[in-house]
Amino acid sequence: MAEMATGSSTTTIQNSGASLSPSESILTNYPLISAFLAFAIAQSIKFFTSWYKERRWDLKQLVGSGGMPSSHSATVAALAMAIGFQGGFGGSLFSIALILACVVMYDATGVRLQAGRQAEVLNQILYELPAEHPLSESRPLRELLGHTPPQVIAGGLLGIVTAVIGHLITILTTSRS
Repeated sequence: MAEMATGSSTTTIQNSGASLSPSESILTNYPLISAFLAFAIAQSIKFFTSWYKERRWDLKQLVGSGGMPSSHSATVAALAMAIGFQGGFGGSLFSIALILACVVMYDATGVRLQAGRQAEVLNQILYELPAEHPLSESRPLRELLGHTPPQVIAGGLLGIVTAVIGHLITILTTSRS
């Protein structure tokens, strides 16, 4: 159970017997760092892959959804694995993180992928409308919303690898202390 105690000059958070200041707890939060790092790596891969294929920089790839690998899958897989390494794979937090990861990955290949495919069809209909039609000037819908199963699997594996490497670094740095 987390407990906040406010002293005269600093605030500390006590969790499992450890005392950390709020800034230290965020900066050393291994699951959070793993998740953000996995997201950043996945988005960077998309950014550089886009440049390689199209020979132009597309800054939308740094924050956009869709494409290879799935940054959502990488993020939740890294989060779940890091929580498992930190708190144990039999704990409640890992169970919650694992279910969240499964829901996000399922959604990416299901609802979001289908919504993107429907957007493709609707955009094609819009392009074929005569110029005088009131909807002919409508802005096209975003088509790249979801992911194919290989994109989700690649993102999940990237997240797992990111968390494992983070865990190994954590072990190495704590064993040297």
